[in-house]
Amino acid sequence: MSSEANPVVHSLKHAPKPDVKQVPLTQFVGYFLWLGTVGFGGPIALAGHMQQDLVEDRDWVRKEDYLEGLALAQLAPGPLAAQLAIYLGYIRAGVFGATAVGMAFVLPSFPMVLALSAAYVRFGGLPWMQGMFYGIGAAVIGIIARSAFKLTKLTIGKDKLLWAVFLLLAVSTAWTSQEIIWLFLLGGVVNLFAKAFPNRLPPRSTIPLLLAPATFAAFRAGGTLLPIFLYFAKAGMFVFGSGLAVVPFLYGGVVEGHHWLTDHQFVDAVAVAMITPGPVVITVAFIG
Repeated sequence: MSSEANPVVHSLKHAPKPDVKQVPLTQFVGYFLWLGTVGFGGPIALAGHMQQDLVEDRDWVRKEDYLEGLALAQLAPGPLAAQLAIYLGYIRAGVFGATAVGMAFVLPSFPMVLALSAAYVRFGGLPWMQGMFYGIGAAVIGIIARSAFKLTKLTIGKDKLLWAVFLLLAVSTAWTSQEIIWLFLLGGVVNLFAKAFPNRLPPRSTIPLLLAPATFAAFRAGGTLLPIFLYFAKAGMFVFGSGLAVVPFLYGGVVEGHHWLTDHQFVDAVAVAMITPGPVVITVAFIG
């Protein structure tokens, strides 16, 4: 009988490691519900909170598991903090844990943004949002700077090659104000060949691609709903970095490309994401 068919084997497979505190799943999920409710500062700050709370203070997650989750979240496109939370939920309780943690983490900020969006549309803008956004900006930047410093030390350490890749990508991103995908991939390939090139390549998967790009050509819909859906689906699949990295990408498409929002409305969208807790990627709910 396979492990998937045997619930006992499956639960043992995803059981916490013996050197961490074993807490009930409800308590573990409750932490992410709390973090999604009160956690400000964006993806780097939220990832820093997870490292401080779950690894250092509470000892609920092994340092090795956290670093592996952080690396996978950075490697994959989409919102960093949400993907890190989902990974930690998975190592705690498999697919069910990942689903519960992901929903708990994103759920609190969603109704907040919906309420602000409804008020924004009803009253033709909310000027106080930008005032509050700039008012808390200094505190948020401080949280991000502290968390970025800690995560840099934790993930790079004293590795000279990783520091070289880090500095190159930092300079290129700051200079061009955009993510240069081939540089990100090159950095990974260089480190792969230098330190971790596999001895054997895994067998090629035989699972077919169910959602080929041509599939979307079969869909037809009036208005902007389908284009908006497809645009954000593309953003989730191809934008690397974090929720903050997706902001310039969204501006280029939402404001300059499709003209769905004005400059002023887009700044308000970012302001809403920053003055509400949870992942910055909730900006897309306001835009929608």
